[in-house]
Amino acid sequence: MSTAREQPIFSTRAHVFQIDPATKRNWIPAGKHALTVSYFYDATRNVYRIISLGGAKAIINSTVTPNMTFTKTSQKFGQWADSRANTVYGLGFASEQHLTQFAEKFQEVKEAARLAREKSQDGGELTSPALGLTAHQVPPSPLVSSNGPGDEKLFRSQSADAPGPAERERLRKMLSEGSVGEVQWEAEFFALQDSNNKLAGALREANAAAAQWRQQLEAQRAEAERLRHRVAELEAQAATAEPPAVSEKEGPGQALEQLEALVQTKDQEIQTLKSQTGGPREAPDSAEREETQQKVQTRNAELEHQLRATERSLEEARVERERARAEVGRAAQLLDVRLFELSELREGLARLAEGTP
Repeated sequence: MSTAREQPIFSTRAHVFQIDPATKRNWIPAGKHALTVSYFYDATRNVYRIISLGGAKAIINSTVTPNMTFTKTSQKFGQWADSRANTVYGLGFASEQHLTQFAEKFQEVKEAARLAREKSQDGGELTSPALGLTAHQVPPSPLVSSNGPGDEKLFRSQSADAPGPAERERLRKMLSEGSVGEVQWEAEFFALQDSNNKLAGALREANAAAAQWRQQLEAQRAEAERLRHRVAELEAQAATAEPPAVSEKEGPGQALEQLEALVQTKDQEIQTLKSQTGGPREAPDSAEREETQQKVQTRNAELEHQLRATERSLEEARVERERARAEVGRAAQLLDVRLFELSELREGLARLAEGTP
């Protein structure tokens, strides 16, 4: 592509597509990343072209004619047909504003191309009212950046006072020779900037994830420590609750044996009294026997009451012990789960530390 007489008048970045020549329906992307798409003006021939370079190869080299039409097919995508190249070009922009700016510039260039054709047919001076350029004056000023939203950048030329013919020719030649390299450098710059932004975003996400994992690790450690203390307390309670249960279990048995021995003793005493007593003393003996029986019954009632109380205490102690054991089991299971999660967090932090440069 020869750009000895051409100057870029507008540049933007977009994803470039071409229609599939076989199906005439599907789009074929020109690359994975956005490319710089520029409007060039040839002051000598009064011709406008849309050019996009992919490395050293011209992806788009389309001469704008008055018959061309740029169509917006969505909020961020537009296309136009080039009959000379026998293809259809498509551009995907980062925002609707960039698409609108490119479409407006396309209309301006199209109108300028129409006026230039009419002027050339009339034989007058070739002028471009839409862009303020003439065939005898090429803007010698360098490109001036006009930043749009996001990371996309648009460029426009800035007019300056025209120097002498020799100086103007020298400046025009220098700028023309450097225009292609400048577009390539600009494309490389945007590619490096995109890569740098992606790496910075990944690093920020990794740092945020590491901080969150550290917080989770501290919380897991605190929870594990609390569970250890709880398990120790429950084990101590279970250890202190079991011996009294055994003693209470032995207590009723001893009391029952004592009661039976006392009953036997009283029965023996009654039999002895019966054998020793005669007729005249039968009434006193009966009274004494009844008194003894009442005492024995009273003692039996007291012992039965103590036995029932002891059995209730034993049952309550057994239920409490079972509850304590169940709680200890649940706490132990929860502790195992927390320790497993803690080990997974440690492994994740270790992998993150190894993978972070």
